[in-house]
Amino acid sequence: MQPSLFSEAITLPILESHLWEAANILRGSPVDRTDWKSYILPLLFFKRICDVWDEEYAEAVETYGEDFDDEHRFQVPVDCHWNAVRETPLNVGSTLNNALHGIESANQQHLYGVFGDAQWTNKDRLPDALLKDLIEHFSSLQLGNSRVSSDIIGDAYEYLIKQFADATNRKAGEFYTPRSVVRLMVDILDPQEGETVYDPACGTGGMLLAAVEHVREKGGDPRTFFGKLYGQEKNLTTASVARMNLLLHGIEDFEIERADTLRNPIYTDPSTGGLATFDCVIANPPFSLKQWGREIWENDPYGRAFAGLPSDNSGDFAWVQHMVTSMTEVTGHMAVVLPQGALFRGGAEGKIRRKLLEMDLIEAVIGLAPNLFYGTGLAACILILRRRKAPTRASQVLIVDASTLFRKGRAQNFLDPEHGQTIFGWVQEFVDVEDRARVVSVDEIKEEDWTLNISRYVLPPIGEDIPPLNETISDFKQALSNVRAAEENLRRVLYEGGWLD
Repeated sequence: MQPSLFSEAITLPILESHLWEAANILRGSPVDRTDWKSYILPLLFFKRICDVWDEEYAEAVETYGEDFDDEHRFQVPVDCHWNAVRETPLNVGSTLNNALHGIESANQQHLYGVFGDAQWTNKDRLPDALLKDLIEHFSSLQLGNSRVSSDIIGDAYEYLIKQFADATNRKAGEFYTPRSVVRLMVDILDPQEGETVYDPACGTGGMLLAAVEHVREKGGDPRTFFGKLYGQEKNLTTASVARMNLLLHGIEDFEIERADTLRNPIYTDPSTGGLATFDCVIANPPFSLKQWGREIWENDPYGRAFAGLPSDNSGDFAWVQHMVTSMTEVTGHMAVVLPQGALFRGGAEGKIRRKLLEMDLIEAVIGLAPNLFYGTGLAACILILRRRKAPTRASQVLIVDASTLFRKGRAQNFLDPEHGQTIFGWVQEFVDVEDRARVVSVDEIKEEDWTLNISRYVLPPIGEDIPPLNETISDFKQALSNVRAAEENLRRVLYEGGWLD
């Protein structure tokens, strides 16, 4: 066990290292690595809550004496405290499970359901000895406010979420969007103090957090967002992570609801019978989701199929129409990540795209580099839509080809901050940029049969997309190595199965 860190301030590198060591404790255990976050993130949050509670209690006693009225922002029942779990010799999982449920029950408004549904009592998966190792590992950190700020612990939490995405790469894009892409989308939307922000596919809450950070960096007061952040997420564990993520960043007044947004939108307006509306709507929904709920949209009570009913094979434009319907009538603006196929596919999607263009809702289309997102090598795009465009942008769409702006990685490409700033500058200027961006009239798009295929309007310079020879050779060698490894694995499987002598 590493030395106690009770006596020193916890820096971000220290905390990041400590959290990844917690993952290493689970390495080789019966817990599948795709489920590590379901165990480690709740433990981090549990320890943080208990340490902050202890500090606040001690400060109150020092200020008011032993007989003060206990008015914590949240409650930790004595038998639900970290120390009570730590001192449990047997059936640790059951004790921990009861403690987490006890904290949730004592804090219905903010914490109910926040710890998720990890199988703490399953000893085949998480034996007492392994769980005690995890608990002792976290016990060596003091996570109260006097040792670590909400920003640092929240950033470390985000780090751990990203590490899990890197490690598993299994549908990771469903809950984690590269932060550089999030930053670009938020910068373009430019949320202001007092505006409402809504993410209908909020994952771990990164886009909502980025909106708060944007206000802070602009000199605004992020506290004016309190009660102004809204998210919905279908996955129970991911929704819990989002709530923990926001709380660990010091944000307490928000709403994260768990439900299928396309089938059961939670945020509605009883006075109108329609959806609730928001100033900023932002999302990275699942790409080309099949069986997304078309049967419900055939008679959707919220009128979301205003531009047409998407096919059952792809929910991309169901998400777009849900988001448009969720925008406020005058100030509403939105940013959504889609696969680039949504820009040119025909059929029902083509009709919906035409309607959105005819309504002059689409302001910008940004084509990104391939392989930026976890779990898919596809090239994605960002669509910017506004209820009411500025007069100078009416009946025009800015089409941006940013496909060459990336840093190549071994298994994944990266959009670096300077790339994001370049793209943001093009969108802000809203003018032609040679070989990169064009302001296109809706009439011209109509002549192109309503396609938004970027190559119809912006062509990269000749040779721009040809990688250097040394990169091409390196890629070829890596591909050849992968093929040989696959052949060897196939040979071994056939041999062990008795198919080869």
